[in-house]
Amino acid sequence: MDAAPTERNLTFFRFEDLRIYHKALEYMAWVHKNSLMFPDSNQDNIGIRFNESARAIALNIAEGSARNKSQFIYYLKMAKSSVRESLVLTSSLKKFGYLTDKQENESRNYLMELTKMIGALISSLQRGPTGVRESDDGDDDMDLPPNRFDHDNY
Repeated sequence: MDAAPTERNLTFFRFEDLRIYHKALEYMAWVHKNSLMFPDSNQDNIGIRFNESARAIALNIAEGSARNKSQFIYYLKMAKSSVRESLVLTSSLKKFGYLTDKQENESRNYLMELTKMIGALISSLQRGPTGVRESDDGDDDMDLPPNRFDHDNY
């Protein structure tokens, strides 16, 4: 039986339907491309750490999506922690001369958008059936809560 033409075809893996996951992949690719020019001799392997923190954003989104709601929220918060780590690394890499002003701004813009999207998804998941937040996590990043959970918005 074919799906109705107006019905969306969802993928088998829930996270692949999330815009936030695809934005995280986009950032991961951006970090990889921009870190190719970093010197190999860097003793603290900051380029490797930068790539790992960018990958962790997408990996936490994917891992959490297979869990129950409270665990998904936990993994989304871990993704937010990876966003913060990526921001620290962005600032450090700029200070060390490995990123240009333009690259630093591009990275920051990705990270700000990811933070907002993750915060909105967390807020959406924390809402009860009446639209009232079930709990307050005390996270002070900008959370932009939507009216309801909608895969197209995250």
